[in-house]
Parts: sequence; structure tokens; C-alpha cells
Amino acid sequence: MLQEHFASMAPVWVYHSNPELVTDLCHRIRFLEYPAIDIDDLSAFSKQDPALTAIITDADSHEALRRNAPRHLKQLIESTPTLLLSKTPAQRLAVAARASGPVWPVEMPLKRARLAHLLSQAAQYRGCQRRQRLTGSSESIAKVRRMIEQVAGFDTNVLVTGESGTGKELVARTIHDLSSRVDQPFVPINCGAIPEDLLESELFGHQKGAFTGAVSDRQGRFELAEGGTLFLDEIGDMAMPMQVKLLRVLQERTFQRVGSGETRVADVRIIAATHRDLKAAVERGEFREDLYYRLNVFPIEMPALRKRLEDIPGLLRELIIGYEHCGKKKLRLQPCALNALAAYPWPGNVRELGNLVERLAILHPTGVVRVDDLPDKYRAHAPNTESLTTAAAAQLPEQGLVLKEHLKQIERALIDSALERSNGVVARAARMLNMRRTTLVEKLRVA
Repeated sequence: MLQEHFASMAPVWVYHSNPELVTDLCHRIRFLEYPAIDIDDLSAFSKQDPALTAIITDADSHEALRRNAPRHLKQLIESTPTLLLSKTPAQRLAVAARASGPVWPVEMPLKRARLAHLLSQAAQYRGCQRRQRLTGSSESIAKVRRMIEQVAGFDTNVLVTGESGTGKELVARTIHDLSSRVDQPFVPINCGAIPEDLLESELFGHQKGAFTGAVSDRQGRFELAEGGTLFLDEIGDMAMPMQVKLLRVLQERTFQRVGSGETRVADVRIIAATHRDLKAAVERGEFREDLYYRLNVFPIEMPALRKRLEDIPGLLRELIIGYEHCGKKKLRLQPCALNALAAYPWPGNVRELGNLVERLAILHPTGVVRVDDLPDKYRAHAPNTESLTTAAAAQLPEQGLVLKEHLKQIERALIDSALERSNGVVARAARMLNMRRTTLVEKLRVA
């Protein structure tokens, strides 16, 4: 019976101290066509090594699972998405601090639609296919999340704006994942990377013989995205003649392949993105006003990384986890290195941060990155980062300082150092700092 579960698709493991709750959860999960397995005897899995969709557990049993699992399954369990039945935010935070994979709360009483969505999301985090998340705790990124949740359930056109490298495509993918079209294709196209004379064929397809080189019929992106989402990246670089044709498709929801007179219906959700100021382009006559208003029904602005520097630690964790899931060694940044990165203005935004993580993973295969290991341009913006964890922190600068904020930074650096040395185990880090575990969890929550 177990072999049938493992052969079909990645199973969902349910681990909880309440047998009645486990039975109910397994029933609900199987109803959603996921194989659910009650982990009541870990020895039964000693020779199994399945890729898990998710673990459904509470805070206490999750810790027991990590302690008692066979050695060859521990890393798998720690990196698996966890659907946590948590009574308090502090419990969820404590589990998240230990887990490499994402941790999502499951509210009781359990709603089928919510469970189905969470399992679908968790299935995207297996192995090297793991998808990056919209990460951050800043107010600006929280606003983006709220807007995504508000618009995802509608087929409204969305225009995502922001500087290059801020993660506009990630916003589009998140909207698609949260929508009713999640089981249909997400098709991206960079409108600025395709020559003007080929863009029409790329979008709408062509018939055999429509032009020189058209040796066969070809589907366009609108057909490929049928029932799903079409992401028009760098829409601001589209030429005027193509803007007219796109506007007609958005208005009529129909199109024709190049060289064909057959009208086809376009059942797609449109999300566009640009790093340009489209309103200013309209005023200069470089972008059609009617197309601008057709696309800009629900605008979402992605903030630059320099405007949400407090999100850098979380972004780094997210990027590093991606490398670990692809077989790379674990990369760890010392607190002073994190402080140096937080002082850098990041003109390349999150894309530049991702490139830096990849470079560090190559240069430092042992995994530990000190501030001196960072490239010169990152160190240059934070010449005094080492002072946060040395006696030099007690020296008063000539220009003075805000004592409360300065002490908060020192405390945060020491907490980060303790968590690093304890491999993220909150209880062990609390002992190093001579404080109660619950106190440390609360400090992490408000940090």
C-alpha cells in the first residue's frame, strides 16, 4: 500500500499527537487527491526516501519529528514545506526558525479551499524546482502582498511597475498561483527582447506560408496561455504599431494568426510589467493612452531594494535555500557581512543580490562568508560594520547617535551570531545568550 502512495505522487505526511485530528486530516487530504500518510511509526519509512509535498503538524510534534526521524530523512524533513497547526504566532516563528523550507499556518476549523491552496503551493517547493517566494517583512512588501491577494481572484488586467531586478515577474507568478487559473499555463514574453517585425508572430502565431521562413503553422503566446495567464514583460518597449494590435485584442478578446483570416477567442488573463514611466511616455507620445488605461486597471508598484533594506536577511535566506536544494553546500553569512550588505544601495535590486549569492557560493565552498570576503564595492559602504560586535561599539561618534537604535542593532547582531553558531536552533541560541527561549522568540518576532 505504501509503495502505491510513493509511486503515484509526492505524499503528504501527517504527524500529530491527536489521533482523531490525524484521521480527519488524512481524509481531507485524500479527498483532494493527495496521498496522505499518518506517521505513527517512523521505522516503517527507514528505507523510504520520498520527495514530500508537505508535512502537516503542530509545533510540538514537528520538533519531535525532527529529533526522531531516521538520519537520512532528517534533511528531507527540515527542507520540506510545513503546514503548521499553530496556536500562537510565537510557535509558528519557532518552527520557521528551524526549518529550511517555508512554514504556512493552517487555521482551525480547517477549510477545504484553504487546504487545497496550501498543498498546491507546497508542491512547488520540491527539489530544484523550488520557486522563489515574495519575501520580506517591510511595510512596502506587505502592501504588495495585500494587493496581490485582493486582485488574484479576479481576471482584472494588472500593471506591475518598478525598477529592473525588483521581482516584477515574481509578482505576476504569485498572482497566477493564487488565482483560479493556477492549473493552467503561465506564459511570459519579453516584449523588448523580440524584434518588432517578429513580435506579432510571437504573440498571435502564424500560418504556414504567411511570410518567408514560415514553413509550418505555429501557435503564439496567446494560444499557449489559453485558460491561464499571459505575462507581457517590458510592455513599455513595444512599438506603436504593435500597441494598436494588442489594444484590439484586449478590447475584443479575439485575435488572428498572421496570414490567417480565422478569428480565435483569447481566454487569458493579462499581466503587464515595465520599468519605464508609462504615464510620462504617454505624454511624450511614445505610448498609447488608451492602451495604458486598458492595462493599468490595477497597478502594483514593486519597491526598490534600497527602500526595504530590512528585507535583505530574509531575501538572502530565500536565495541560499534555493542553492541548497540544488545540491550546493550551505552558505552562511556572518552578522557583520549582513550589516555591510544592508548599507549598500543595491542599484541592481534583488537580481544583483541573487548574483552576489551565486558568486559567494562559488568562491566560498566552505560556506562561511565574513565581511572581508565580500567584493570591494559592498565593503566600501560599511567601513565600520565590525564595530557592532566589538568593544569599538562603545565609542561615541563625533556626530552623536540615537542610543536606542544603536543598542537595538548591537542586540540584533548578537542574536544573529548566536543563531548562526547554533545552526538556527532557537533553544540553543537562547542558552548562549542566557535568556529564556520564549523571550528570544518574541525578540525575533518584532525584529
